Amino acid sequence: MKISELLIPEVMILDLQATTKEAVFNEMIDRLSKAGRITDKQTFLSGILAREAQTTTGLGDGIAMPHAKNEAVKLPTIVFGRSTKGVDYQAMDGQPVHLLFMIAVPANANNTHLEALASLSRYLLQDGFTDKLKQAQTPNDIVALFTAQEEAVTPAHQVAADAPYLVAVTACTTGIAHTYMAEESLKKQAEKLGIQIKVETNGAGGVGNRLTDEEIARSQGVIIAADKKVEMARFDGKPLINRPVADGIRKPEELIKSALDDSAPIYHSQEPNENYRTDGNQAKSIGKAFYRHLMSGVSSMLPFVIGGGIAIALAFLIDQSLGVPQSALAQLGSYHPIAALFKQIGGAAFNFMLPVLAGYIAYSIAEKPGLVAGFVAGALSANGYNFYNVGLDPNHAPIPSGFLGALVGGFLAGGIVLLLKKIFQKLPKSLDGIKSILFYPVFGVLLTGFAMLFVNIPMSAINTGLDSFLSGLNGTNAVLLGAILGGMMAIDMGGPINKAAYVFGTSTLAATVSTGGSTIMAAVMAGGMVPPLAIFVATLLFKHKFSQQDRQAGLTNIVMGLSFITEGAIPFAAADPARAIPSFMAGSILSGGLVGLTGIKLLAPHGGVFVIALTSSPILYIIFIAAGAVVSGLIYGTLKKV
Repeated sequence: MKISELLIPEVMILDLQATTKEAVFNEMIDRLSKAGRITDKQTFLSGILAREAQTTTGLGDGIAMPHAKNEAVKLPTIVFGRSTKGVDYQAMDGQPVHLLFMIAVPANANNTHLEALASLSRYLLQDGFTDKLKQAQTPNDIVALFTAQEEAVTPAHQVAADAPYLVAVTACTTGIAHTYMAEESLKKQAEKLGIQIKVETNGAGGVGNRLTDEEIARSQGVIIAADKKVEMARFDGKPLINRPVADGIRKPEELIKSALDDSAPIYHSQEPNENYRTDGNQAKSIGKAFYRHLMSGVSSMLPFVIGGGIAIALAFLIDQSLGVPQSALAQLGSYHPIAALFKQIGGAAFNFMLPVLAGYIAYSIAEKPGLVAGFVAGALSANGYNFYNVGLDPNHAPIPSGFLGALVGGFLAGGIVLLLKKIFQKLPKSLDGIKSILFYPVFGVLLTGFAMLFVNIPMSAINTGLDSFLSGLNGTNAVLLGAILGGMMAIDMGGPINKAAYVFGTSTLAATVSTGGSTIMAAVMAGGMVPPLAIFVATLLFKHKFSQQDRQAGLTNIVMGLSFITEGAIPFAAADPARAIPSFMAGSILSGGLVGLTGIKLLAPHGGVFVIALTSSPILYIIFIAAGAVVSGLIYGTLKKV
């Protein structure tokens, strides 16, 4: 598929009226919707804004390439927009944007589509091409320019055979645009400098132009221009420059010269701190590294929590509907045969929660060798085995250290494996093959296992104390905690603070599933449902302050809110954060506090209104969520400017 086939004349806008980023997105998405290329404007806009939140797609030189790959896209399309006024886009160079290419990719897009989009990135860096786009008079002229570019044969530039040789890897978080822009920019600059270079792209369609061992071996330096993890061990012993992908686009000459400089740092694959960047800052903050590793474990754990938790919750619901006494539900073997089936399935999934959490934290830190040690750490945190059981007090019962023990165990396992890598790097090269299949697993499992026997003692005490605190919550304490967690769900709507509250809520389920559920989880879900529902309330009561498109988005947010998808409110928060976010927080705090006050319990970790039957008081729960949504909607609608 060619770029000219994705550039549809009926969606082109040669005179954009909007001058701000949010407004220009709406203008272009509206054209996409009218052409029938997407099914839901709000869903696609959410994808665009989510990508934009990672790093700006304003590439500099007056060009922007906002893009999203999601389920709202029916047909792959590139919307071309041109602004004579200029758009305030917060681009990399701080200058206004005049040419925009909004890339809409279906969720199931194949590599053909992605390769075509990569070509677009490369064309825009050709000398004089953007000037021709600015001068084109009609949509058909735009298509003709790309068609001519596709058919043109670019003469190969001769670089001396003895010229310096570099290898590079480019990768952005979505792998659609920046990856290939950086590739083309590096290649173009290397050609000007008379330097040989091969660039590997880690794009959405997979690895392109993969570097061979021979190419790496003969290279004089390595450039990594990436915002996500790439294979690094193969560059061991090479001068290596590691920068964000944006530098590959904007500063190719600097990267090339730095990689060839005699003072370029030598990369060692066993380096304990894998998060460094050789850009003067030397390292990401410890907090960011911790969060990245933690989220790796949490994101892998959540499917087990959600799937298993809801299956167990359904077992309780079935028992209750069949008349099994509430007092009997906590006793082993008390389930009705049908409910017991759900309980066994859910329990099997739920039991993986802690090993998966610890395993993937360790995997994020130490890659594959850390996985087995992390799983062992998580399993030991679940069974609570400790040194008291070994000989100090054989009658001492194991005390599970739970979520906190698994969290600590995951980081501990990752650190131990990194230490083992450091130690074993001194072994002869002939033993490299046996490290991963023997040394790392055996020593990693044993050292992590022994360490967890110590870790479980204090962590189980903390875990027990936390469980006791949560089970004893009432009155002011319960209201305060519920309000805080509810408010956290609305601060960044899917960001780190929201995730922290949600993870805390899900971590309380394991200890409360036999007692009817968690009030903490109920407060978290209530707080998360409020923002999108508040959008609906505001667009309904203050119609004159919202565009037709916003009012339609309000209807979409009903479904998102009822489904506990807080992210539905992101476009509105991004457009007017000073008014929207405090408004959303007010209602979420109210709902969370009311849930804490009344002690409503929830058995399910997700599902929104679809698992309402799994709360201890469904009607009251709905009333509290509605109250928060109305309060937030009224505040937001009142504060919003026309």
